[in-house]
Amino acid sequence: MSVRNDRTEGIRRRRFLTNAALGGATIIGATALGGLDAEAAFAAEPSLDPAIARSTFVEGRIIGITGSVLEVAGSNGGHSRVQMTNVTSVWKVRATTAKEIEVGDGLYARGVKMPDGTVAADAVWVNIVNLDTQIRGIAKDRLHLAHGQHELVGHVAPEASASYAGRALTSDLSRLRIGQSAKVLGAWRPSDNSVDVVRISVGH
Repeated sequence: MSVRNDRTEGIRRRRFLTNAALGGATIIGATALGGLDAEAAFAAEPSLDPAIARSTFVEGRIIGITGSVLEVAGSNGGHSRVQMTNVTSVWKVRATTAKEIEVGDGLYARGVKMPDGTVAADAVWVNIVNLDTQIRGIAKDRLHLAHGQHELVGHVAPEASASYAGRALTSDLSRLRIGQSAKVLGAWRPSDNSVDVVRISVGH
């Protein structure tokens, strides 16, 4: 199973994103809903007003980009159109802009369904992954990881941080050790099936 087809992690992403909410049909930035970083995308229960109607969730792989509209092929065989707006928040390793989105990227988007079926997005997470791994090797700017039966290269992002035994995040990655089980939050690289590591937790 490849990173992009990790169904267990897809379910976890779906649980967060499908329970998120927007204020009616107003498109607002994702930061108003509690953040856009990797940890926010995998939060178990967003603390939002339950009176606000649920948003629409789209997941899949981007197969085309026309202007500000993303054509998305869902993992269940469906097809969706995601409209980016001038207030859509985008995460791809870090907070960024729609210009960084490419055909072939994986996508998880939250927004409001418009009358024509297009989803106007307030938040888009591009290639986001949350993986259970084992550290097999450590180099200056990368980790060699095992994810299930697959070997995986983890490129350590400049802003990467670690948590040891549930403690607060730190920029000190020197305590990582070969053989440790590690939960990796980051972004999948479609070009070579590696990942950019943004957060790594060991001893959790």
